[in-house]
Amino acid sequence: MKVIRFVAIVAATLGFLPTAWAAEGDPISTETAIIDVPTAEVLDRYQASFTTRVYEHGTVMESIDFGVYPRVNIGVSVAVDNWIGSSNSVKVLNPEFQAKWKVYDGSLYLPAVAIGYDGRRYGYGYDEDSRKYTRSKRYLDNRKGGYVTLTREIFVPNLTLNAGINFSDFDWDELYMFTGLYYKIIPQITFLSEWDNIRNMRDSRFNLGARFYLHPALALDASFRRIGRGDENERVLQLRYVTTF
Repeated sequence: MKVIRFVAIVAATLGFLPTAWAAEGDPISTETAIIDVPTAEVLDRYQASFTTRVYEHGTVMESIDFGVYPRVNIGVSVAVDNWIGSSNSVKVLNPEFQAKWKVYDGSLYLPAVAIGYDGRRYGYGYDEDSRKYTRSKRYLDNRKGGYVTLTREIFVPNLTLNAGINFSDFDWDELYMFTGLYYKIIPQITFLSEWDNIRNMRDSRFNLGARFYLHPALALDASFRRIGRGDENERVLQLRYVTTF
């Protein structure tokens, strides 16, 4: 369990950090994504988000997003396969691009709306025939591609619903849907839930997690992806840091 050892080290390190929980209005409080599902929220102009995501099978993905214009974010991601552990087959994967434009802020009755593109892919090296991570050059989860996403707080304060559609590589024959909820249980913790890649039950992914606000600029996510998918289940740890430039 490579990632379990990494989680233990990170948890021990964070235990020595001063307690400075994030509050509403702090940079980290902008929820630009649930786990894999994008929300309609964007970084403010001159903000930057640095995200490190560690997967159970040893892959590490680094993502950088920038608020370059009001309502507009762009970013790039790169993953390193088998970086954690003792494998000798470490490989830097092709960089991917992401962008988002918040076209409507929402109102009392209507949700906020954003359109974007997400080129990130997950599960590199997974062979669906053997149901194992091998030397395969394929991905288990394809890129989200172009998408439209809607976000709105519902029913009670801090409970937010998200829903949208996406089409990988702008192919309308591969139209998918996604939805998700996130709920700030207490100021320090947000519950994350999403149903992604909805087209049929086999292709869809159900993910659950929790977000811990360690600092006004730093959050730690612990999540489970592809719940109910047998050997394809995985645990993910993510650190996100938001600053200005």
